[in-house]
Amino acid sequence: MKGIVIPKKSHEESTHILYDVVDRIPFIDFLGVKFDLFEDKLTARLPFKPELIGNGFIKALHGGAIGSFLETVAIVELAHYLNMSKKIPQKMGKIKLPKTIDFTIDYMYPGLDQDSFALAKVNRAGKRYASVSVKAWQENKEKPFAQAIGHFLVPKIDLKSWENETR
Repeated sequence: MKGIVIPKKSHEESTHILYDVVDRIPFIDFLGVKFDLFEDKLTARLPFKPELIGNGFIKALHGGAIGSFLETVAIVELAHYLNMSKKIPQKMGKIKLPKTIDFTIDYMYPGLDQDSFALAKVNRAGKRYASVSVKAWQENKEKPFAQAIGHFLVPKIDLKSWENETR
């Protein structure tokens, strides 16, 4: 994978961080998004639900559901990356989430009435700003039906106070 790769940690630690991130976003349960962590790659699945249909004539997913799915995957990937690389440590057992600055979505094809998948990639992660791209597909990973790029504010952690609180 080109770009930034999550540093090698134990699978158990990586999974624990992933669950902590997912637990902090209640909207994930509402959408029904599931995450799979395999070889340091985080893949998301949006199970099809009839209430996600926006156009009943062609049974296409609503753009809001697609956009929410893409942004959620980007935030989870970035928070997971930042915590695995220790750029933002867990503070008192709670992971701070990045805040969206902007998020641009390209809807290339209609999302159909079936499960959707997404994979995000952290393009850049600095002390204050991060860029993440994400693609969603259904049957063919090489033919995404939507893609997006988001820019995020990295949570600021005062390391001195964090170190004092965790002692």
